[in-house]
Amino acid sequence: MQSSATPLMPIPGLIDPVPVPRAVTPRADGRTDLLGLSRPQIKAVLEEAGLDVKAAKLRSKQLFHWLYHRGETDFDAMTDLAKPMRGWMAERFVVGRPEVVEAQVSSDGTRKWLLRTDDGQDYEMVFIPDADRGTLCVSSQVGCTLNCRFCHTGTMRLVRNLTPGEIVGQVMLARDALGEWPKGNMGSVAGIGANDIDEDEDAPQYSPDGRMLTNIVMMGMGEPLYNFEHVRDALKVVMDGDGLALSRRRITLSTSGVIPMMARASAEIGVNLAVSLHAVTKEVRDELVPLNKKYGIEELLQACADYPKASNARRITFEYVMIRDKNDSDADARELVRLIRKYQLPAKVNLIPFNPWPGSDYECSTPERIRAFSSIVFEGGISAPVRTPRGRDIMAACGQLKSASEKKSRAEMDRLAAEKQAALG
Repeated sequence: MQSSATPLMPIPGLIDPVPVPRAVTPRADGRTDLLGLSRPQIKAVLEEAGLDVKAAKLRSKQLFHWLYHRGETDFDAMTDLAKPMRGWMAERFVVGRPEVVEAQVSSDGTRKWLLRTDDGQDYEMVFIPDADRGTLCVSSQVGCTLNCRFCHTGTMRLVRNLTPGEIVGQVMLARDALGEWPKGNMGSVAGIGANDIDEDEDAPQYSPDGRMLTNIVMMGMGEPLYNFEHVRDALKVVMDGDGLALSRRRITLSTSGVIPMMARASAEIGVNLAVSLHAVTKEVRDELVPLNKKYGIEELLQACADYPKASNARRITFEYVMIRDKNDSDADARELVRLIRKYQLPAKVNLIPFNPWPGSDYECSTPERIRAFSSIVFEGGISAPVRTPRGRDIMAACGQLKSASEKKSRAEMDRLAAEKQAALG
């Protein structure tokens, strides 16, 4: 269950500070939603509901399997529970899913869902299918406080953090939609268990059982490290070998550079790290990623060099959006190589063509300019692939996510941006 305590984390931006833990919105029927709870948490709520310690331990193990390995939401279908116990469970608990407001499919197969929380807040998630993998882009907050100028989400106010249940729920909902629970439950392909997780970095990324959802990136709405506890707890559930069983090597957490939380993310989560860099000079990064005014490029790169999980086998990914006449010159490419070499970083660079959105001040670099930039970085001995834009026609591409619940005029967007910039000092 979620803690009622609300310790505060200072966050630069319009809202400072922000309560990090958030209590789950109580259900009108008084039942407790088990979605997002770990086995110890399920055991605790069962004990609170009246089961003795031994029974709660057994039932929590069974429930965890049904919830996260088989994707079951109906207690009556949990066949290893006695019928009276199923009824007892149904009276007190529920296994929820995020409410789907709208589901869209792009011409390239990308899927986007607009979701709604129990307290009426909207957020989005995106599934990107590829030939050798399927990646789910997961949101961690409703809105964002960072105001990265190239990002549509950055034009929103930060409404609140998502709970572990709301984060895990995105993964569950995607597997529902893709029909990827074990046979005998939802009529799909077989699932995997703890012994099936492939931790070999050189192994194929696509699951041998044919599962489409193979990778997760915490790159949706929000800054994951400003909702650290809930992101950590959600990913631990996702990585548990007796449940969803996604390897930590197939999960990437993206940050704009919240340096104080990076080492803790390595120690307590241990997934791959991606850093939204997007510029190589203070002036340009101050504009594109205002957090740079608090944590500068050199300090950020040193934190990357110190990141305990980084190695040649598990390189740090630098996300670099290509914006015409802003950060895409040959000089920028050479400086990027110099900085990565200076800090001896095991890194690769994802070059992302800027994805336009209504009201944006920027344009995408030309294909020729992007290729030239990539070539310079490659010649410097650093991998710099160009990411193919996906889902642009449904506003599902990188930097385009923004819930439809909040629409602003250009003047209002500029005013909000100015307030966020001023808060950063």
